[in-house]
Amino acid sequence: MNQTNQTSDTIRKEMFIDCRPEILFSFFTDPEKMVRWMGRHILLEPSIGGKYRIDVNGSDIAMGEYKEIIPNEKIVMTWGWEKSKVVPPGSSTLEFKFTAKNKGTVLLLTHYDLPVEEVAAHTEGWMHYTTRLQTLAEGGDPGIDPWSVKAMH
Repeated sequence: MNQTNQTSDTIRKEMFIDCRPEILFSFFTDPEKMVRWMGRHILLEPSIGGKYRIDVNGSDIAMGEYKEIIPNEKIVMTWGWEKSKVVPPGSSTLEFKFTAKNKGTVLLLTHYDLPVEEVAAHTEGWMHYTTRLQTLAEGGDPGIDPWSVKAMH
């Protein structure tokens, strides 16, 4: 890769969540479970080529499609924002890997092909949402997402 002309970047985040992979996996494929940690309205078609739409707060809407699904192990999907010229739908790739460990799961999130200027905002976003996911998956209640009631951009 040519480092002098790098216009995109990658976010990697790894965390241990104290629940089994099949439980954690369901929080990414069941809209009723996903909406408890991310967004306010969610449509999911968790199959290869299936689309998803995550309405975060009424104006910020993430969209894309599923590229790879290995039950309880891995999900790969394209990612972007409706109406965004910087990160339009399909312009970046999001990968979630679920690895069983000590009765829990190591979640590895990798977000590829993000414009460099969007990395900080998306890093903050994934920190926010994975913390909520961890609370929920471990049996807690993350409460109403404060981001779902205000515009981010």
